[in-house]
Amino acid sequence: MPDSLFDAVLPQSRSAVSFVDSVRQFGMPAQTTIERNEGGIPYLVNEFWTSGQRQAHSIHELSYRACFKPQLPAFFIGRLTCPGDAVHDPFMGRGTTPIQAALMGRQPVGSDINPLSILLTRPRLNPPTLAEVALGLQKIDWNAGVIDNADLLAFYSERTLRHICALRCWLLQHAPLDRVPDPVDDWIRMVALNRLTGHSPGFFSVYTLPPNQAVSARSQRKINEQRGQIPPDRDVIKLILRKSASLLASGRMAAHPRALLLTGPADATPAISDASIGLVVTSPPFLDVVQYAEDNWLRCWFAAINSADVAIARHRTEAAWQEMVRQTLTEFARVVRPGGHVAFEVGEVRGGRVLLERLVWEAAGGLPFDRLLVMVNQQSFTKTANCWGVSNNKKGTNTNRIVVLRRRVH
Repeated sequence: MPDSLFDAVLPQSRSAVSFVDSVRQFGMPAQTTIERNEGGIPYLVNEFWTSGQRQAHSIHELSYRACFKPQLPAFFIGRLTCPGDAVHDPFMGRGTTPIQAALMGRQPVGSDINPLSILLTRPRLNPPTLAEVALGLQKIDWNAGVIDNADLLAFYSERTLRHICALRCWLLQHAPLDRVPDPVDDWIRMVALNRLTGHSPGFFSVYTLPPNQAVSARSQRKINEQRGQIPPDRDVIKLILRKSASLLASGRMAAHPRALLLTGPADATPAISDASIGLVVTSPPFLDVVQYAEDNWLRCWFAAINSADVAIARHRTEAAWQEMVRQTLTEFARVVRPGGHVAFEVGEVRGGRVLLERLVWEAAGGLPFDRLLVMVNQQSFTKTANCWGVSNNKKGTNTNRIVVLRRRVH
């Protein structure tokens, strides 16, 4: 990349124009930023961060449906905040923004309506050593597992499923959801949630869809029949240790202020103080494109979360989605400090026929934000897209499209 991912931060005294100019001049002269104005909205287009796989800290490598790359929040954190500043994502998903904020010495703040989000984020903000994980796994009675859902044998051998049930029982007893658990137990649960199903021998299951989407047991039986496969025995302990070693490969988490992680809707975060956030980097659900509850049913089972109680909204019309954005931006106006920023990523949906960034731009009207620009980060497709048969410039998400707002000082 012609520009460093971790540029020196802009001093807080610089104006909003300074950030816009830095984006406009990004990569010069080798990689010129394209400027255009569409419908009164200024666009700046370039490859502002790499689209390559595994270019960030290894602690990020946890699969989750419809998540952006760590390079996206890193771009804004490095330019719009100072160490110690609070960086927030109210749709934190797997926790990319708060994890990256912590890695850069900022305060991680995040929330999500899905309680799985904290289970995937919190352990990586205070990771144990690999030796501690190994000791934690030795405490579990792996012979105590009782299968209470035979449908899961579509995914696992009987032996593997008994070990998964033994681990689940241990965690429900020693790391219940109503209290902050021991960091080692928290970590083991996170890794197990990530290893439940997947498309390689690195997962607990027989071959199935990628780990960010769990099919139904009925669909899995069809996959097994079509492929002529039988769920093999998997070494649950070995796979947890292997994934743990991979996540910890880049070294320890940086020192950072204490995190604030919440479960709840993006437009109601009373635990976050007024004017306390320096930067929001977020990406909401895109209309009804992604079915979060259906994708995460197996993870919810393992964590003892009732997926029916997770009120993840699916907005089937542009008007309904825009109203959700308006309510969320209204909450941002409360929690973002004067001079702070919002980077609101929307990607592409429906083959680019619906430009969600325009709906966000309109939704910000009348709120105490200066609407600075829309950044479009062009990218080539990666392995995840290729496994779905997607080729660049045909379908799927070709670009990150980010509406950048600045909270007015007066």
